[in-house]
Amino acid sequence: MSNTPKNHPRYESLMQRELIEKGIHKGVVTLTGMIAQGRGEAFDYLLGEKTTPEAKKQIEIAAITLLLAEKPIITVNGNTTALCKKEIAKLAKAINCEIEINLFYKTPKRIKLIQKEFKEIGLTVLGIKAQKKIPNLTSKRSEVDFEGTWKADVVLVMLEDGDRTEFLRKMGKKVIAIDLNPFSRTAVKANISIIDNVIRAVPLLEKKVKEYSKKDKKWLKNRIKNFSNKDLLRQSESRIRKAR
Repeated sequence: MSNTPKNHPRYESLMQRELIEKGIHKGVVTLTGMIAQGRGEAFDYLLGEKTTPEAKKQIEIAAITLLLAEKPIITVNGNTTALCKKEIAKLAKAINCEIEINLFYKTPKRIKLIQKEFKEIGLTVLGIKAQKKIPNLTSKRSEVDFEGTWKADVVLVMLEDGDRTEFLRKMGKKVIAIDLNPFSRTAVKANISIIDNVIRAVPLLEKKVKEYSKKDKKWLKNRIKNFSNKDLLRQSESRIRKAR
């Protein structure tokens, strides 16, 4: 990491740029991944570069949904691997679920490089050889692991804008998205959309999972009874429109 002090007002943003740059040099992140990172930074700036009350509620509901799931799965791409692979690994351990690679710009080389990144921290990931395809989805994102996304009832997706979420929903799956853009197709189509920076959201999600893991199913189900993703998205949108 650079010598930028942690109390620097732009520390978080500078840290992420450095991680993405390293990911590009390694071949884990594509050049379009840098563009996506810049777009996310813009929304984060408008949100005050902090986890909002709306996001905290979304994280709470996401944690409960993951705990109630029969077979949850966390899917990762190049950007999420570069930004927070260790935090994702901790979340997966807390939920006791697998991690699956899913890429838009998919090549055997990138798959192996991301697999290596997780192997270095002691994890074996799914998605190396996709055996199934999400019906009617035409991009490379349609290719999924039979033991992962195909069998999962709850899918956590991060930093992806596209129609995969919509088609996962059509398969009957619940989708949790982490996305700084409340207007994106992914955020709009997801069951639960966490409008927050992934480097903040994933550790907070892990913390909530651990906190609520001691609660019984009845308590958990009551907690999410009146949740409205649309209402919280509207509140996030309003916050952005009023920003600074």
